[in-house]
Amino acid sequence: MNSDNKPTPAADDMPLVAHLTELRSRLLRIILVWLLIFAGLFYFANDLYTFISEPLRVYLPEGTSMIATDVASPFLTPFKLALVCALFIAMPFVLHQLWGFIAPGLYKHEKRLAVPLLVSSILLFYAGMAFAYYVVFPLVFGFFTSTAPAGVAVMTDINKYLDFVLTLFLAFGLAFEIPVATVLLVLSGAVTVEKLGRIRPYVVVGCFVIGMVLTPPDVISQTLLALPMWLLYEVGILFSRFIRPRPSGSDESPPAA
Repeated sequence: MNSDNKPTPAADDMPLVAHLTELRSRLLRIILVWLLIFAGLFYFANDLYTFISEPLRVYLPEGTSMIATDVASPFLTPFKLALVCALFIAMPFVLHQLWGFIAPGLYKHEKRLAVPLLVSSILLFYAGMAFAYYVVFPLVFGFFTSTAPAGVAVMTDINKYLDFVLTLFLAFGLAFEIPVATVLLVLSGAVTVEKLGRIRPYVVVGCFVIGMVLTPPDVISQTLLALPMWLLYEVGILFSRFIRPRPSGSDESPPAA
C-alpha cells in the first residue's frame, strides 16, 4: 500500500465541535487581517477611486464629469472601494486559512499540489482583474460613451460606476480560475481528462452564455470574457493530464506503482 495516498488520520478523529471551533478561529483571523488592511487603505480611498475610475474619465466628453447623486456617496463610495480592495489584497491570507482548514482531510500527494494550486489561483484571480482593467474597460467605456445620443451628456454616478466595475472585476477574476477548477475536478475524480475533451463544444457555448450574462450587453465585452474562459479551459485540460486522481475507495489506498 502506498502511504502517500492515505489521508491524515487526525482529520477523521477530530470531533465536530473542534472543527467548528477551528473554523471560527480561522474566520476571525481573516476578518482581523481584512480590517487591518482596510485601516491602512482608508486614508487613500479617494486616490483609489481616482485610479479605478480612470478608464471611464478619459472617455468622458469635455466639460463633463462623474457625479454623486446621493448625499453620502462622496464618502460611502470610496469607503466601499477601500473595503473591497482590502479583501482582494487579503485574498492570499484568506486562501491560506481555508487551506489550513481542509488540509487534514487530503491525501499527501494532494497536499504536494496545494502550494502550486494556491499560488496559481491567486495569480490568476489578479490576472483576471488586470485584464479587465487594462483591456476590457477601455474598450467597453469607449464604446458606451461613443454611442450616446446627440444632446445627451454622459455623467456617470460614482456609486453605480463602482458597482459596475466591481462586478466585472469579480467576473473576470473568477473566470480566470478555470484552470484551477479543472485541475481540482480531475484531482477529486469527479471527471476525467477524456470527458473534459468530449464536452468541449458545450463548454465553448457555455463560455459565451456566461459572457452574455456577466458582462454589459455588447459583443465586445462578451467576447473578451468568453474567449479567455475557453482558452483557460484548454490550459486546465493540459495540466490535468499530469494529475493523478484521488482513489475511488473511501479508506483504501491503491497499490504502489
